[in-house]
Amino acid sequence: MIRFYLILICFLVSLLSLLKAPEYHLWLLAVAVTEFPIIFAGITAVVTITGFWVQKYQLAGTVLGLLAVIIFLSPIIRAYRVAKDVQQDMVQSFGTNTKNSFAESKPPFSLVNLFTTLKAQPYDAITYVKYVDTAMQLDFYPSKVTGNRPCVIVVHGGSWAGGDSKQLPGLNSYLAIKGYNVAAINYRMAPKYQTPAPVEDIRAAITYLCKHAVELHIDAARFVILGRSAGAQIALLAAYTLHEPRLKGVIDFYGPADMVWGYSIPTNPLIMDSRKVMDDYVGGSYSKVPHKYFACSPLEFVSDQSVPTLIIHGSNDVLVSPEHSRRLNLKLQLHGIKHYWLKLPWATHGFDYNLNGPGGQLSTYAVETFLNTVTQ
Repeated sequence: MIRFYLILICFLVSLLSLLKAPEYHLWLLAVAVTEFPIIFAGITAVVTITGFWVQKYQLAGTVLGLLAVIIFLSPIIRAYRVAKDVQQDMVQSFGTNTKNSFAESKPPFSLVNLFTTLKAQPYDAITYVKYVDTAMQLDFYPSKVTGNRPCVIVVHGGSWAGGDSKQLPGLNSYLAIKGYNVAAINYRMAPKYQTPAPVEDIRAAITYLCKHAVELHIDAARFVILGRSAGAQIALLAAYTLHEPRLKGVIDFYGPADMVWGYSIPTNPLIMDSRKVMDDYVGGSYSKVPHKYFACSPLEFVSDQSVPTLIIHGSNDVLVSPEHSRRLNLKLQLHGIKHYWLKLPWATHGFDYNLNGPGGQLSTYAVETFLNTVTQ
């Protein structure tokens, strides 16, 4: 009987690979379930194959256990399906130069890579701007390839009110190994500071990095901004409004691109009070300051001159709806901007927590291919 109940729990947990999490803690579990599928499938398999001598509910438990194992492994199967098309799709989106990307030397997704590890790279903490009441630092990961190299500015998530430059550092180390300087920035956060303060911080970061380009071995003509979640909204807004000629592209990890629509359709309150979060960042509710919601909606500023854009979003995202990416994708299409939307059907918000998981591998491949293309 105990075996059956354990298998039942495993089965219910496995459903997070297929369905959207209905509650905050289940969302956190969903990130682990979808990006560490081998571990959960292995645990379920062990529970399933033990206790065969128990007669009561033996068959039901075995069938349910096998089904749970299959569901746990489904992100791997689906990742292979996405990987099959991602190379060709990115070539179509960005042109023939994409074929020269050295990211093509490795597959977009590999079962073997689920078991690999990445050595963390050292970084320097640098104060890049001082204001009257505060100062902002960035973590600079120098390129492991000699010479003046492009620089990726990374903007962390955290609902505009939390998080810091230490968030999800794996990609920073990976890109440094692959020949990119990486500047993971801290920025002024809500509720004390409101939009557009973080965009001004990105401008200040670019100014600092250009001023110190020689000593940091930065090619000051080649910058790309990468943001996650709330940081993606900041990154997109900066990319589309600063009109920075040195900026070659922007990477959007599951970011809110339409703040007006996002306020009208709030997130499940068991996950997050999204309207309260937006009120603190924007400076009031939509009914009180509608112009500010338009002013911080990145898609409102897409034009024929916008920079190439990479969008990455999971279909089971419960914090930032994939509808944001769909709307941004349409706006970029309307203006003929080179872009690509990597859709991960099983993934939820924060799927890139594990750089070697199904979503982590595919998104890293897309990021590397995009960078190699737009910074050539």
